[in-house]
Amino acid sequence: MRSADLLAMLQECYVEKLALRQRHVAVARRVTDYDFNNTYQYVIAREETHLQWLQAALAEFRAPLPGPSAAIPVPDMEKPGRKVAPGRFQPVLEDDARHLSAFVERWTPKVAAMTHARHRIMLEVILGESREHQRLFEQAAAGFEDLLGRRTGGVARQGGVLPVRWME
Repeated sequence: MRSADLLAMLQECYVEKLALRQRHVAVARRVTDYDFNNTYQYVIAREETHLQWLQAALAEFRAPLPGPSAAIPVPDMEKPGRKVAPGRFQPVLEDDARHLSAFVERWTPKVAAMTHARHRIMLEVILGESREHQRLFEQAAAGFEDLLGRRTGGVARQGGVLPVRWME
């Protein structure tokens, strides 16, 4: 694989991963279900790590970071109050699962064809974690709330996400 082709591939992956992360941040601001919001926070944190890996790979080429692509639209949804049925978020969760599925499907053959072992393995890890994020969103859309762990002792679900995020 030529350096120019590898650089183009890494830049393209960075742009797509950045768009997914921006979409997940936008959705997390509207999802008030505590467990689903925690799942978004987990996914966002991992995607930030993926972007850091891609930034480091691009730095090896001394290439500037590509600008963001067109944003992935967020379906219209009002930010509901604190008490809302988890099923209210099903459409957006399913949509995020579809976007991640498409990302993995698009990139799997490209990554398999790469000859640069270190970057191929990095992208394989990113794809594997993206598949796991897809499964988390699918499980959430199906109504499963114990996505990141089970509550112990039969403690009732309570609480919600604060109406203001990233307070300064």
